[in-house]
Amino acid sequence: MISLTQRGHEQAIEAGKELSSMLHPDDNILFYTSPYKRARQTTEGIVSQIEGKHSYKVNEDARLREQDFGNFQGEAKEMSRIWTDRAHYGHFFYRIPHGESAADVYDRCSGFNETLFRQFSSDKFPSVLVLVAHGIWIRVFLMKWYRWTYEEFESLKNIPHCQFIIMEKREDQKFKLKTRLRKWDDEEEVLTEDDDLSDAVGNSNSLTNQQFEKMKQKERKIRASFARANSVNKGNRTTTSSSN
Repeated sequence: MISLTQRGHEQAIEAGKELSSMLHPDDNILFYTSPYKRARQTTEGIVSQIEGKHSYKVNEDARLREQDFGNFQGEAKEMSRIWTDRAHYGHFFYRIPHGESAADVYDRCSGFNETLFRQFSSDKFPSVLVLVAHGIWIRVFLMKWYRWTYEEFESLKNIPHCQFIIMEKREDQKFKLKTRLRKWDDEEEVLTEDDDLSDAVGNSNSLTNQQFEKMKQKERKIRASFARANSVNKGNRTTTSSSN
């Protein structure tokens, strides 16, 4: 089981402070957390900042676990090939050998969403729901919830570590996504560790830090170039359609 780094523990506590600042005095909170150790430790860090201030409950649900990357103990060259293929093929449909595709994660999210819908109908449901999960899972969850297309999913970058994605319930009972998500065709950003690859390669003993960084940069370049090409193609289709 992979534990949080010291920086991860610090980020979890900062996230807890941020959550505390957003809550109303009479709010009560329901947490759902992935069973992975780093997710449970993140939940503990967040909860430490609301302890004694609000009532809360923590549920662990295996359906919130990250995409299964398989044994992922191959040689660095083989892992690099897999990651390059995945970047070209697309994150949603590409299935990691002995693991899952994001489409498999989608099926898990579907079952979890049904659980939430049933709970929402209860008058006793808490005023705030917090899901502590992982990058790909969160994007797939949003894709399912808002009925996004495959292309919309593929356009999104990973979620930065310990960032809140806020969905606010409106008067019409629908949830508005208030957080802007990063996209591959955004302007060039400083490279960070907040990457799908971090979760996967963190379980492998076959990569050096230098090899890991090269793989991350290579995938980002492939994804960014695909996003730009897709954006140009969409523009061409729109122009052609309007001229007709």
